[in-house]
Amino acid sequence: MKILVIMQARTGSSRFGNKVMMPLAGQPLLLRQAERILAAKTPFEFVIATTTDAEDQPIRKLCQLNGLDCFSGHSTDLLDRHYQAALAGKPDAVVKIPSDCPLIDPAIIDKVLNFYLDHPQQYDYVSNLHPATYPDGNDVEVVSFAALEWAWLNAKNPFEREHTTPYVWDQPGRFRIGNVEWETGLDYSMSHRFTVDYPEDYEFIQVIYEELWTPGNPIFTLTHILDLLDRKPEIVRINSQYNGVNWYRNHLTELSTVTQSQTRII
Repeated sequence: MKILVIMQARTGSSRFGNKVMMPLAGQPLLLRQAERILAAKTPFEFVIATTTDAEDQPIRKLCQLNGLDCFSGHSTDLLDRHYQAALAGKPDAVVKIPSDCPLIDPAIIDKVLNFYLDHPQQYDYVSNLHPATYPDGNDVEVVSFAALEWAWLNAKNPFEREHTTPYVWDQPGRFRIGNVEWETGLDYSMSHRFTVDYPEDYEFIQVIYEELWTPGNPIFTLTHILDLLDRKPEIVRINSQYNGVNWYRNHLTELSTVTQSQTRII
């Protein structure tokens, strides 16, 4: 089965602009996250999908200098950007990973991909988000190319276009939905925030990299991070005011499978 992993990235952000180019252990955040994604063992092709905007030329240049495939597409219609990025190669499945997750664990990527591969033709969409159990920032979504194309043709609501996949996962009666839960039985999705939307998030990520990243161990794991946070709980407090904050909060009346307990309004 041909799998294409797409990491969406842009420099513009209303909350924290240019976050993907901020430094982490001597490299832009974008490269550090790509490094972690590419450490997954499951075979896949990889592309960074940015926008056609002139302000995203630094992303295109960074990809070129580092031998990473880059696609430029629509700035706000992420469903179109993912579909067009995948169209040329016609993969069997497309994997969506946002570029604000520089602590994503490659082993979690493998778990989600292997679940999809181990159940051929049984699911249109598999993720670790519905419901989420891993710490926020380990987002992996797999959608069949056929389901992605159907969504691209039929999704009309602006938030369905902006967030790529809700047309699929929010219709479990139409699409076959699978979910991978954290094998520990724990749910840290609302209590641990490993994603970057605010300056405090970046500060948190920086501290984690300063504590754990070394040239000899660039791919530290979720277990390493949680062990560190147990030893130094003050690190958790850096961005804890944003725990549980996600885009769902703006669309609770439109989403049929998401409840108030899965987001927090600030």
